[in-house]
Amino acid sequence: MKFALAVTASLAAATVLSTAALAQTATPTPSPATEAAKPAMAQPAPEMKAVLDKLQELGAKPIGTQSVEETRKGPTPADAAMAVMKDKGIQPDAAVAAVKTKDMMIPGAASEIPIRIYMPEGTGPFPVVVYFHGGGWVIADIDTYDASARGIAAGAKAIVVSADYRHAPEHKFPAAHDDANAAYKWVVENSGSFNGDATKIALVGESAGGNLAANVAITARDQKLTAPLAEVLVYPVAGKDMTTPSYVENADAMPLSKQAMEWFVSNVFESKEQAADPRLDLVNRTDLAGLPPTTIINAQIDPLRSEGEMLAEKLTAAGVVTEQKTYDGVTHEFFGMAAVVPQAKEATDMAVAALTKAFGN
Repeated sequence: MKFALAVTASLAAATVLSTAALAQTATPTPSPATEAAKPAMAQPAPEMKAVLDKLQELGAKPIGTQSVEETRKGPTPADAAMAVMKDKGIQPDAAVAAVKTKDMMIPGAASEIPIRIYMPEGTGPFPVVVYFHGGGWVIADIDTYDASARGIAAGAKAIVVSADYRHAPEHKFPAAHDDANAAYKWVVENSGSFNGDATKIALVGESAGGNLAANVAITARDQKLTAPLAEVLVYPVAGKDMTTPSYVENADAMPLSKQAMEWFVSNVFESKEQAADPRLDLVNRTDLAGLPPTTIINAQIDPLRSEGEMLAEKLTAAGVVTEQKTYDGVTHEFFGMAAVVPQAKEATDMAVAALTKAFGN
């Protein structure tokens, strides 16, 4: 299997040091006083806990404790959310169920990449959302994040093009970023062929995909491509610092931990120096002006929370219209779980509101 939410969301990746680099630095045993001073990790809300409990029941192992192949085959938070739906007899929302899809291959930066086009009910032409899934650039794919894309298509009444990309460690950084740019250009040039309106285009990404979406917006600005009208970044990878408050609080969180992030970094980059690349370290960029209105969604129980909140501050300071919200009681990967986690429904509604406002719907 792959890793993330298909009722769903994303898995992330990034930061500054590889596992090997971290191993070279001895970590002193914390004293009782240090342990007492460490902020306690928040407890998940009951609905979120039910998904996490189901994930363990399905046999998921912590990310970073298995090989890439084994991790890719393991149960995902998406699987757990769907299992909770089945246990409780919850049916998908009618509008979400009515979304039709078409799979195809398109040119990437170096080879063909898969995409899935999600078509809402109606006659169109429709606005277009280019969506990038999570998974730390190592695991997961468009199947894993199917629910997120469907929810956006149904809610925003827009065509969603979920674009895959080459994964590490087979294809190291910046392969995924190059493919994301290629996918965006293809969608702009070909949207008319699937009843899309390229004058109304936006970007959405989760976790590692949130980083990709942000970088595509920067590329569109710098290369003077058709500009996205908005971007929605869901717990994006946005920095290289693994000592932020949220990393300290949530070092042992499920499904994304500090260990998991270290594992992703060790698989994605050729060297630790690459993690300081401005495409990864968004929060330390000084060229964020001129980007589209941005919505950032974060989870409280997530190592990536602090960098998402910091990115919102940096974008605002650069003059970008920015809205950010951290949802309490939920973890990384909660976004696509609208059917079973109330905060996920709220977050999806927030994303949809931002997109429909940008499209003028």
